[in-house]
Amino acid sequence: MSNWIFAAASVRGTSHIRGGTRLQDAKRCFVQTTRESLPVFCSVVSDGAGSAKFGGEGASLVCRTFATGVQKFLKASVDLPDEEIIWSWIDDARDRISNAAGKRNLTPRDFAATLVFVLATPEEVILCHVGDGAAVGREAHTGEWVTLSSPENGEYASTTYFITDEEGPRARFQRHNGEFDAVAAFSDGIEGLVIDSKTGSPHPGFFQPVIRPLEASEGHGRQTLLSKQLAQFLDSSRINERTDDDKTLVVACRR
Repeated sequence: MSNWIFAAASVRGTSHIRGGTRLQDAKRCFVQTTRESLPVFCSVVSDGAGSAKFGGEGASLVCRTFATGVQKFLKASVDLPDEEIIWSWIDDARDRISNAAGKRNLTPRDFAATLVFVLATPEEVILCHVGDGAAVGREAHTGEWVTLSSPENGEYASTTYFITDEEGPRARFQRHNGEFDAVAAFSDGIEGLVIDSKTGSPHPGFFQPVIRPLEASEGHGRQTLLSKQLAQFLDSSRINERTDDDKTLVVACRR
């Protein structure tokens, strides 16, 4: 049995609904055991650029590529992937996007998307991050929520970096040793609601109530009902009054 339990949701922003545009966020999350049966929680969150006509398709390709790479790697390995392996998944995602763009006489920029990639075990958390969105974790010994990887914005206001950038993706890698009993990853649609803009720290008043239903659940792995309830929360007037962008949130805790 997996010792990870998680919920995940993506909802279309009110601005996208008004404009008749599709959801631009994408996600993949699952638990995969290594060859030595260590359960590893994986989360991939990607946000298609609002200025990119096929940003949503780009985000889906990024998530699909990373999910496939993680599953194949962990099934054959006893260790977590290093930066070189993760870079190979970035290259694969860029190649898939280039192929999709070429078939439509478009450019990879038309599929621009960010990346928030998290792998978590009881001993460590590995992250790869391109652009905005963020990942946070709760320290098991202190109960404190900390930012594991912060949003990165571009040179100008309301801009960021993408996995499709022509000069190469501005990928940031982090490896956190020490025990985290809960992690969360999210797109920039809720960034301003859950991260303190001055300190860069996560708001525990947001994450603790969100994680509590998972801690109370007796299940394992993906929680379908809690994922639906999480989607309802993200699509509530309380949230939509403060952001009109697409919103994706993945939350997980260890049993």
